[in-house]
Amino acid sequence: MSIEILPLDRHRYAPLVHGWLTHPASAFWQMGGLSLDDVRDYLAGVAADPRQDAWIGFVDDVPTFLVETYDPTVLLLAEVPEVQAGDLGMHLLVSPPTGEPVHGLTSAVMAATVAFCFGELGATRVVVEPDVRNARIAAKNAEVGFRVLREIELPGKRASLAVCTRETFAAVGSRR
Repeated sequence: MSIEILPLDRHRYAPLVHGWLTHPASAFWQMGGLSLDDVRDYLAGVAADPRQDAWIGFVDDVPTFLVETYDPTVLLLAEVPEVQAGDLGMHLLVSPPTGEPVHGLTSAVMAATVAFCFGELGATRVVVEPDVRNARIAAKNAEVGFRVLREIELPGKRASLAVCTRETFAAVGSRR
């Protein structure tokens, strides 16, 4: 399985990302009610903000996942004392399956995404803040070495603040 992560061409991929975000399996993203124009506006906002980026991930040359990265010291987690300079916030959305699920796909995508954050983007630590009810992403985070620090309140959710260090990823997650 080959995995590649590239800057998101929002003009080209907005309809695809819209389908992913509005799918019931993506409920934890809280964007299920967005129109295509809303998604275009959202992606334009991300593109216009130098503190965050959107990426499209390909598995065997097929667009399969969305990654958002951000500077947590100024966006979303700015008031959280555990956040440090050099941290990189990350959100990952794997497309809902359209056919037979591929065993190991999400684990491989998660490992590739965290490796990308450390390698290409130079993060010291990767920070995530999934909804505490999202047991599936919590398991995927743990697979690659994320450690939950505590629960925090964020707009629209109670979140598990978790971090992954380069060392932990090298020892645990990079084997995925």
